[in-house]
Amino acid sequence: MNSLRTAELARRGGVNLETIRYYERKGLLAKPPRTPAGYRTFDAEAVRRLRFIKQAQALGFSLKEVRELLALRLDARTSCADVRSRAETKLADIEAKIKMLRAMKNALSKIVAACSGRGPISACPILDALDGREPKKEPPSTPRRKGGERR
Repeated sequence: MNSLRTAELARRGGVNLETIRYYERKGLLAKPPRTPAGYRTFDAEAVRRLRFIKQAQALGFSLKEVRELLALRLDARTSCADVRSRAETKLADIEAKIKMLRAMKNALSKIVAACSGRGPISACPILDALDGREPKKEPPSTPRRKGGERR
């Protein structure tokens, strides 16, 4: 493959130009050589590296963790077990986040269930719960007579 300009690298990597510049500033992509006209040129390794970064991010790795994974690849003393250990750590982090999100969902579901959506804002059980107060019980609705009058 011939050298690629930034726009072509972005297209092949599925990112925008600013993302490439950002990754360069963060040291995830090496600063490329420039043509005499000043264009930056990238090789096939840059496409591979860009795809690696995107895939690692899609699996939940932060850019710091991606940088560490990339460094492991270059260290001859690193084994696959080292990479597996990092992946297992990330998996445990994700499991903890899922557990936390489930607890948040359950708590929010209870708050929402306590609210009929009627009444004044001053008596909103959702806002009370977010204030850390015990939600007020909504008064039972008064049955209406024919014609819309309340008893």
